[in-house]
Amino acid sequence: MSPNDNSAEGDDTVPEENESQTTAPGFEDTSSSDTSNIPENNIPEYVDRWTLLRDVTVFQGKLLLDGLRDLVLSPISIAAAVIALLRGGEQPGRQFYDLLYMGKRSEHWINLFGATKRVSPPSFDQEGSESVDALVERLETVARRQYEKGGLTQNAKHAVDRALDAIDRGLNHRK
Repeated sequence: MSPNDNSAEGDDTVPEENESQTTAPGFEDTSSSDTSNIPENNIPEYVDRWTLLRDVTVFQGKLLLDGLRDLVLSPISIAAAVIALLRGGEQPGRQFYDLLYMGKRSEHWINLFGATKRVSPPSFDQEGSESVDALVERLETVARRQYEKGGLTQNAKHAVDRALDAIDRGLNHRK
């Protein structure tokens, strides 16, 4: 059977006489393609063309939603961080982190790559692959080591701290 063949070759089931077809051929209910309760080794290698067209259309809509969310979150997150830094204090930034949680919730709701559950994963898909967060963490470790040795990053951190303290003093002086 080829990936584009929609026939049910080898399917010995015969519909009962009282069953009626409620949709035109090719427009079957794709919700039956839900593989959440199928063991991973039974997930098909491919889907039919109508499921593919549906998934591509839904993916484009999700990309649009994801992009709009990012477009809105970007300036709001910068504003939240600037306000937190200007306010100062021991623990600045609660609003920024609340915004991150809202973004995380919307990411889960959009579920951009949800259609991947329809087919088995390709050989290059690895569960333990590194994320951007892991890369940033490694870079921070290198920077922290340099800071502890008294390198360039220590001087840069002190310069940024002095600038932020000066801004904080200037704003508090005006109150």
